[in-house]
Amino acid sequence: MAKKNEKTNFNKSKRFNFALTWADVDGRPYRQEILDLANKIGRTKAGTSREAIPFGPEYYALEPLLDSYQAKIAMHLEFRKKLSADDVAKAAGEPYEKVKAALDHIAWAGVAFVNTVDGVDMYWQDIFVPGHLETINNNKEIVEKHPEVAEAFYYFGSKRGPMAAGIMPIGGGPMRVIPIERSIDANTRRASFEELSKYLNEASVFTVSDCSCRTSREAMGEGCGHLKEEMCIQLDHAAEYYIKTGRGREITREEAFEIIKRAEDNGLMHSIPNLDGPGHTHAICNCCGCGCFAMRLANEYLNNDIVRSNYKSVVDESNCVACGECIDVCPTNALRLGQKLCSENPIDETITKVTPRDTEWLEDKWNTDYRENRKNTLDSGTSPCITSCPAHIPVQGYIKLASQGKYTDALELIKKHNPLPAVCGRICPRLCEEDCTRGDLDEAVAVDDIKKFIAQKDLDTETRYIPTKRHNYGDKKIAIIGSGPSGLTCAYDLAIDGYDITVFEKEEKLGGMLSLGIPSYRLEKDVIEAEIDVIRKMGVKFKTGVEVGKDLTIEELRNQGFNAFYVAIGAQSGRKLGLEGEESKEVLSGVKFLKTLNLGEETKVQGKVVVIGGGNVAIDVARSSVRLKNVLETDIYCLEDRDNMPAHKEEVEEALEEQVGINNSWGPSKIITKNGKVKAVEFKRCISTFDQNGNFNPKFDESDKKVVPCDYVLMSVGQNFDYGNLLKGEDVTLTNRNTIKVDPITLQSSKNDIFSGGDVVSGPRLAIDAIAAGKEAAVSIHRFVQNGQSLVFGRDTHSYIALDKENLADLIDYDGTERQRIKHIDGEVSKTTFKDLRGVFTEEEIEKETARCLGCGATKVDEYLCVGCGACTLRCKFDAIDLERVHDVIGYEIDDLPKKVIKKAVSRKAKIALNKINPFTKTR
Repeated sequence: MAKKNEKTNFNKSKRFNFALTWADVDGRPYRQEILDLANKIGRTKAGTSREAIPFGPEYYALEPLLDSYQAKIAMHLEFRKKLSADDVAKAAGEPYEKVKAALDHIAWAGVAFVNTVDGVDMYWQDIFVPGHLETINNNKEIVEKHPEVAEAFYYFGSKRGPMAAGIMPIGGGPMRVIPIERSIDANTRRASFEELSKYLNEASVFTVSDCSCRTSREAMGEGCGHLKEEMCIQLDHAAEYYIKTGRGREITREEAFEIIKRAEDNGLMHSIPNLDGPGHTHAICNCCGCGCFAMRLANEYLNNDIVRSNYKSVVDESNCVACGECIDVCPTNALRLGQKLCSENPIDETITKVTPRDTEWLEDKWNTDYRENRKNTLDSGTSPCITSCPAHIPVQGYIKLASQGKYTDALELIKKHNPLPAVCGRICPRLCEEDCTRGDLDEAVAVDDIKKFIAQKDLDTETRYIPTKRHNYGDKKIAIIGSGPSGLTCAYDLAIDGYDITVFEKEEKLGGMLSLGIPSYRLEKDVIEAEIDVIRKMGVKFKTGVEVGKDLTIEELRNQGFNAFYVAIGAQSGRKLGLEGEESKEVLSGVKFLKTLNLGEETKVQGKVVVIGGGNVAIDVARSSVRLKNVLETDIYCLEDRDNMPAHKEEVEEALEEQVGINNSWGPSKIITKNGKVKAVEFKRCISTFDQNGNFNPKFDESDKKVVPCDYVLMSVGQNFDYGNLLKGEDVTLTNRNTIKVDPITLQSSKNDIFSGGDVVSGPRLAIDAIAAGKEAAVSIHRFVQNGQSLVFGRDTHSYIALDKENLADLIDYDGTERQRIKHIDGEVSKTTFKDLRGVFTEEEIEKETARCLGCGATKVDEYLCVGCGACTLRCKFDAIDLERVHDVIGYEIDDLPKKVIKKAVSRKAKIALNKINPFTKTR
């Protein structure tokens, strides 16, 4: 069995030739009676391609469950013909009591169905899938004791899936997607068999059970994190069987409808067993593309015809804003973001180049890594704003909602990706704006100011937006160490799933570097507190003034029942350069200086101040320095030239307006002191900062030096990590940069229950980077603390590609409105206060600025990959995606289906032969 924190790397020979391994592994003797029973249930014969083989999946699904006598009795059951124990006893020539006991066990194990008819228990057999493999895996006791039956379910698909590629008529597969009823336009409904309500209203007995596919995945350590518990609904005879054998909980019809809606709200889609006869079924499954074995046939073998409904998704690109919400829930990755703008040269928007309908379909055509290689965009790319943002916030989407005055909807969309929009609206360096397509025409859209307006609307309301919880996993306790942007984001996302979360912060003030490292003139502290208050109202507990590693240890927290830990302590201390004179008390780290100011304490900084460094922190330090009444002047000295300063250009311009002197291409060589007090700094000319390989390796002109008199030196040349005793005894590996070493996808450290992200992993970066890390950590922690979940399968890969702006056609009809700007504050005024004097857009300005967005992106649909489930339509807030009916198939009787399959197979074989002769005739 695979560990929950590792990818399962199955041996290829085992995956596709199941018979070769398990006999040796388990040392169990071969049993012919089990093989005979497997062939009987499968309605297969020895010597055919579909036969059950020794130690194959059908064999191993049955072997642990039945003794020889039970297997013998099971051979006397018939396919879909109900027999009593008395009937079987007579046929077997065995005592009734012994046969009845054997049949009850067989039914309990899932190798037969049983219903009570007129007071008599009646037994029968069905097919393996959908049938006995589901019922076997829905017996929790069996799966726990014999996890191999869960793997047998998986490997049955490995055996049968490739055989069915291209030969199954649409609507004829063993399972069939049923579109979400809310997604079907009333005008397109032609038959009630496409509506789930038909099946629920016609049934009279209902049960709910765990999803058998996700149960199997979980037992293999390959769960995808989707909700498994009480997700699948059984109807009438199946429900009676589930009640009688303890597999399911009896529910009402109303409860069944509630479960359907809950599944849909969690991004799941529906499918039904499809071989009960046209318009009939015994169950409704609520599935995900990364866990469901029926959807595996579409995803791994690209045999989408075997499961598709009569519908397909159609996008109205004029309404689509490329928010990506539909793509998140598409079970087959048929939806991807592309571009809406016209191109000079045509771009290829096709996902599926060939299909099994007319092509030989061997392993080289399969998508075996489908649970790890989902794509968010087409290869030709999409909007640069969503691509450039580290958290991939759907900028185009919330701008469109804001343009319609739907500010709460816009905030909800933002908060799915970023729980701190008011904070980011004030401090984000606007990477989205740097790549905005509009910026190539005149000026970029004022994305951050729009976001700030949306968030401010929420801040100003009496009742603030608080997201609805998806689940209630309150039995799992999570400890988050550090209350900066990464820790807060992780807490927020886990709170939506209902986890019991405690955030530990060693300072008395929450917010990490947001509160202690960013000056109030950029981020007022009541804004941070307001965003944190929402997280508190979501049930997250905060403990301040508690240093983990000093006041209590991680091991003590484990003993208190905490199941996982997220270390997000940031980079709290300043770096030193090892200069002569650096130990003087007038030499302070910029980080410590800002922290002292934000705590309202006296800094003692006065006179002439030199700030060393050229990043955003150095700019914050310098601009804070000029605001101190006893400071006469402040100058920045940095290695980089003006064009290559790491600080944001807008921040540099504001610093200059506030009379901060910026001196480029100078590096400190020593700090000159007298009687222990700072008197000056000696600098030398920097002629380059990077070597020919792009590595940081500054070169100096030793003959060009100058001495700058000063009273205080504020060092802002990078930040370090203060672990204290936090990781003592935890075997957490650090990198050569003293950061915590984690898996780049899962953020799991070398200690499997400790995850880490933000600056303590990446080194000092932006708040939005820390937010993105917090989201990934929440995904991993959710999976880690749940039984049998993989940390990698089925998760968003964030594979965003920006469109090629060089290939865009001329935009001759775009709105020529000038960029709206918040009223400029003169530097002579702003430097007199630590208050944030910047305003917020008016509604009139929002209307003008949101209209400037070019709407670069749109969702694209691959018609072949789409199975018509409708999950996408429920996520769209823009009326941009609908289901369109393209087939009119009810289904087939199980005994009639083979004829249809043979006809399809013959037709396919002819097409393959024709394509070999003339490949240009190939059609999808």
